Amino acid sequence: MILAALNNYFDRLTEQGNDDIAPYGFSQENISYALVINTDGELVDIISLMDTSGKKPRPSVHQVPQPPKKSVNIVPNFLWDKTAYVLGLTTKTSAKEIDRARKTHEAFKQYHHEWLDDSDDEGLKALLAFLDHWNPDDKACSGRLTEEMLDTNMVFRLDGERRFIHERPAAKAIRARQLSASVGSNQVCLITGELSPVATLHPSIKGVKDAQSSGASLVSFNLDSSESFGKKQGMNAPVSDKAAFAYGTALNYLLRRDSSNHQRVQIGDMTIVFWAEADLRQQAEASERLLSSLFSSAPVIDDNDAGEISDKAETGKLESALTQLVMGRPLQEIGQDLNPDTRMYILGLAPNAARLSVRFWETDTLEHFSVRLAQHYQDMLLNPVPWRTEPSIWRLINETVPHRKGARPKQDDASPHLAGEFTRAILTGQRYPQSLLANLIMRFRADGDISNLRVALCKAVLVRNARLKNQVTYEHYDKELYVSLDTENKDPGYILGRLFFSLESAQRAALGKGVNATIRDRFYGSASATPASVFPVLLCNAQNHISKVRKIKPGLAVTLEKQIAEVIDKLESSFPRSLGLEEQGRFAIGYYHQRSELFKKHEEDIEAPASDEHTTEGDE
Repeated sequence: MILAALNNYFDRLTEQGNDDIAPYGFSQENISYALVINTDGELVDIISLMDTSGKKPRPSVHQVPQPPKKSVNIVPNFLWDKTAYVLGLTTKTSAKEIDRARKTHEAFKQYHHEWLDDSDDEGLKALLAFLDHWNPDDKACSGRLTEEMLDTNMVFRLDGERRFIHERPAAKAIRARQLSASVGSNQVCLITGELSPVATLHPSIKGVKDAQSSGASLVSFNLDSSESFGKKQGMNAPVSDKAAFAYGTALNYLLRRDSSNHQRVQIGDMTIVFWAEADLRQQAEASERLLSSLFSSAPVIDDNDAGEISDKAETGKLESALTQLVMGRPLQEIGQDLNPDTRMYILGLAPNAARLSVRFWETDTLEHFSVRLAQHYQDMLLNPVPWRTEPSIWRLINETVPHRKGARPKQDDASPHLAGEFTRAILTGQRYPQSLLANLIMRFRADGDISNLRVALCKAVLVRNARLKNQVTYEHYDKELYVSLDTENKDPGYILGRLFFSLESAQRAALGKGVNATIRDRFYGSASATPASVFPVLLCNAQNHISKVRKIKPGLAVTLEKQIAEVIDKLESSFPRSLGLEEQGRFAIGYYHQRSELFKKHEEDIEAPASDEHTTEGDE
């Protein structure tokens, strides 16, 4: 299913004439320099092909013959390669590495003689002459190269011409013969259903974070335990050579690193790509940009383009569209190019040694994804609204990692499994992972940051669980559960959360900025887990705090006393000895609601918790 969808996407990109999509047998590769040779094979010049538009020079992308899969074996590319192959030179200084560079150069020379000896093309004959004359040990030859040129990719150009030698018609004809000679036996392709030569090795996929820089395999068979019936490697899952090239090219295109790519985002160790299938190109692009705003507020870009983020106007447009979607407006009203029937494909990949693992694969119409997205934000909704702009998945995942004072949350600290399951829950509308609630409760106790978004996520888990359970058994839950302060709610966890903030308010009002550690800093974890052992002590201390407030602000003291008494009256019995995981989630929600309600009336009299200064932020 995944490979078939990528193969179809390749066909659409080809039909659209996308310049970034290479034809069969070719690929887009980073090339740094061009060796200019004359018809006698003499080196005339070395031209830099580096892209200098960014902060620092980097190789430019050129369409060249597709390289074979390499590991430690010596396998030359056709008409281009690194300097170790092309010239026998490398920056490595050990005798072993130098000897290997000489062997790779000899293999490069021999390989091209095998394919080019019968050619009468002027450029190809000049290339063979160059290889025959070049001596990496001759300082007259190698002295023309600087150290920064070594270990980069190089192509060839005939002096007086603008095109490269691999672009000559004769070179392309030989490349076609190579492709027909390299494929395996004919079998029925699992993707196209046609009888075609099967790819023995599947293409390398580049661009997945923390995977091998040279590329990792999405499909591979390299162990006897993975093979059956005497079939080797790709014959165990027959995919035609053309289809394998197509899906690999399409996926590498989606994984490209540049500021214009809105189809690739990073969440923790997971790389997510997505694409749309629509009748019109502008409809597909509009759908992809809308989905991009859900995943991340900023696209994944190359370090060289760190300052080239998309302009604020475009970002604001996406945020506005997402807000309107959450409000329930039809897609056609949000944007004229948003078609509800557009088919969306979302693929989550993660590194796994030399291979890639599929974290999730979801496909559905834009309308269905939009409904689930709107429901996700409705499940998180609190009053007051806990965000300025709808937080992306990227921002929400940051709430599950440790919050350190004076430092931004590190997304690398996020649990890979939790990030994948959380994303899947949003896209499918199924339950959030139960580990999400456990993680949030643990973070409340560990770093004491009861941020608005953390509380909103607790509320989302509880509400979605309740909605998806048997509605007959849980009929007392409704869709407005925990959106705003519910003074009639008698759930012990919710009541105790309200009470805990009321007691904290009394302490803050009495001690002001002079307090070194509030009861939240010292007792939140134990109060939310084992209330019977903590609240009696807190109530006793609260009386002392209220007495001090009464001397300064009598009206506030009366308000605090009434508030505490009102909340305690809601308890049907004594303080419970312990609270379960979901009850601790409701404890956090009660705390949030009581905090919001009290600060609306007495914001000047009670100092706000320090964490509140940043918790209402959306994506930064």
